[in-house]
Amino acid sequence: MKLKSFFGVLILSLLLVSCGNEYKLFLSSPKELKVSESLTLEVSEKDNKAIDSIRYYLDGIRIEKDIAIRDKKLGKHAVSATVFYEGKQKQLTNTIYFLADNPPSIYTYEVINEFPHDKNAFTQGLEYYNGFLYESTGQYGESSLRKVEINTGKVLQKHDLEKEFFGEGMTIFNDKIYMLTWKKMKGFSFNLDSFDKEGEFLYNQSKEGWGLTHTSDKLMKSDGTEKIWFLNAQTQKEEGFIEAYTHDRKIDELNELEYIHGKIYANKWQKNSIVIIDPMTGAVEGVADLQGLQERAEEKGSDNVLNGIAYDAENDRLFVTGKRWKLLFEIKLKKK
Repeated sequence: MKLKSFFGVLILSLLLVSCGNEYKLFLSSPKELKVSESLTLEVSEKDNKAIDSIRYYLDGIRIEKDIAIRDKKLGKHAVSATVFYEGKQKQLTNTIYFLADNPPSIYTYEVINEFPHDKNAFTQGLEYYNGFLYESTGQYGESSLRKVEINTGKVLQKHDLEKEFFGEGMTIFNDKIYMLTWKKMKGFSFNLDSFDKEGEFLYNQSKEGWGLTHTSDKLMKSDGTEKIWFLNAQTQKEEGFIEAYTHDRKIDELNELEYIHGKIYANKWQKNSIVIIDPMTGAVEGVADLQGLQERAEEKGSDNVLNGIAYDAENDRLFVTGKRWKLLFEIKLKKK
C-alpha cells in the first residue's frame, strides 16, 4: 500500500440510537500527520445535542485533544474518543499514520574491493565476526549456515539445515549464532565454534522470518513487511516493533538486516538497494542505490539480487553481496 500525500481531515461517523433519538457523533482526525506537526482530535454531534464529556486516546493511552507527536513511532496508530452523554458512553475510533518530516537522503556507492564468493550460495544473511564472514543461505534442501574466509571465499565450516527448512537471516549475539527460517515460524541457535544446534525459538506474532541483526541488548528481526521486531535477548520473544516509513509512504518487504552506527541497514526484497532506518522511530533516513553491482557480479533478474550486508566496525568496512553472486564487494556509501 502506498499512502497518498495529503493532510485533509477524515471524518468517520457512527450512528447512536438512544431513547428514540438519533445521535450522529463524529471523531475528526487527520488521515496522515508528519511528526513535526501536532495531533488535534475533536468530537462533534450533528444536531448540537448535549455531550457531557470526552476522553481522547492514542493507542489506548489517554491524551489531551492537542498533543505533539515528535517522539512517537512512525506508521499506523489508533486514535479514539470515549464520549459521555445522558448517562451513557460510546467509543469512536479512527486510524492515523505518522510520517517522517523529510524525504530520505540518497546515496550512491564506490567499490573499494571485490572478493570471490560462492556462486551457489543463495545468500540470506551475512555478518562479519573476528576476521571472518558468517553466512546463511536459503532454498529448500540447500539451506545452510557457513563460516567463510573473506579473501578467498572459501567455506571453512558448514552446517546444513534439514530439508523442511528454508534458511533466512542470521546474526551472532552473545557468542551464539541465531538463524531464522522462512515459513516455519521458527528460529534456531547454534554454538559459535562447533555449529551444533543448541536451541530453537518461535516467532509469536510475526508470521515469517526474513532478516536478523542485533543491538547491544536485543535482537531485531524483519518479517517481509514494513515491521522490524525487537526480540528479548534471553528468550527471543517478540516484545515490540517499529514500522519503516518515509515522509509519504511505508517501505515494506524489508529483508536482510545489519546494525551500523546506531542505524538499521536493510535490503529491500528484489531490489538492489539498502534503506537506512532509525531504530527508535522507524523513519527511513537514507536510501542507497546499489544498481550496477548485480551486473558486475554477472547476475540478472529479480531473484538473484542484492541480499547480504556485513560491517567490520574495527576497520570501517562495509561488505555486500547477493543471491548466487560470484563476488563479495567492499563498498563505501556516498551521499548525493
